[in-house]
Amino acid sequence: MRPASTTLKRFAWIAVCFLALIGLAAATHRILVLENPRAFSRSNSPAAVTDVGFNQHKLLTLVHVVPGVLFMVLGPLQLSRTIRSKYLAFHRWSGRVFLVCCLIIATSALMMSFRMSIGGASETAATTFFALLFTFCLTKAFIHIRRREILLHREWMIRGFAIGLGVATVRPIVGAFFAARRLAPHEFFGAAFWLGFTINLIAAEAWINYTRTRRLPEDAGLVSGATEQRSVPASVRQ
Repeated sequence: MRPASTTLKRFAWIAVCFLALIGLAAATHRILVLENPRAFSRSNSPAAVTDVGFNQHKLLTLVHVVPGVLFMVLGPLQLSRTIRSKYLAFHRWSGRVFLVCCLIIATSALMMSFRMSIGGASETAATTFFALLFTFCLTKAFIHIRRREILLHREWMIRGFAIGLGVATVRPIVGAFFAARRLAPHEFFGAAFWLGFTINLIAAEAWINYTRTRRLPEDAGLVSGATEQRSVPASVRQ
């Protein structure tokens, strides 16, 4: 893995933590609205339309949102090299909890896509596609870590976390649409979801490719030669 520059690494971490805080705040707010709608409702806000579906499917929403809180907390910790190197046991066990939360989030998201869509077919298509891609990425990450393929595990975890974090990227995009006051929610929610998740996935791929190890041809030959040398019995080499 090629080390990233300090500045770029710091910027990436700031972006990840900022989005995780947005996601954590959104999930917490949703739980509060469901549990105490009178105190936290937004009846006078244009965004009040987004509360209707969640209120009608309270249990499904909680099943989706509560693991989402853990996702936003554990996700950045899973990516921390310091925690991986110093607290490997915590990394492994929290990783298992993280993957279980991801499975619950993806399953509930698929159910919500067809029951609570605000943006119609476009939003349903976006959430369905990215929920399935989210599941695929994290399944690949799990398979690779079981095979001790650490670098491939890292890449698929980054993809999966980036997609899950896309729900936080969607929030400021939706806020910009509300601020513009030119389109109704059912007209822009689909576009906002496609934009938010796609932006995160592109950013993840850019980061993976930037930090991916690039072995030179001569290096590959040296590694191959060393492997062949090790495979020859000691009696033959002597």
